[in-house]
Amino acid sequence: MRKIRTSAAILLTAGLLGGLAGCTGEGAVSYARDVQPILQANCLSCHQQGGAGYEASGFSMETYGDLMKGTSGGAMIVPGDSAGSNLIVLMEGRADPSISMPHGKSEPVSKADINTIRRWIDQGAKKN
Repeated sequence: MRKIRTSAAILLTAGLLGGLAGCTGEGAVSYARDVQPILQANCLSCHQQGGAGYEASGFSMETYGDLMKGTSGGAMIVPGDSAGSNLIVLMEGRADPSISMPHGKSEPVSKADINTIRRWIDQGAKKN
């Protein structure tokens, strides 16, 4: 009987902690629901065929496949490693100002949006 109560307490605690993780926004990040709208609002005007960013780097963000393909110089996203992903470095302004994104006079991407993309990359950068 005591073993059953202990098991039930463990399951209840795990369930409560899992529920709290969802309340803090630390749950699974969806490419379609969370990431793609951020990219469309902040990046796509330049990083699509015909855009200045695409012309300069060969980097298109039109589709998930394009995003994961990266630039003519290499990957922009390393699934599971936001710290090693050039997209985050550029969005946070940690690169040379001449290549920080968004480029020019555009407003920087909000820290909350960058954190969403960072979490998505750390979760494997899945097409979900």
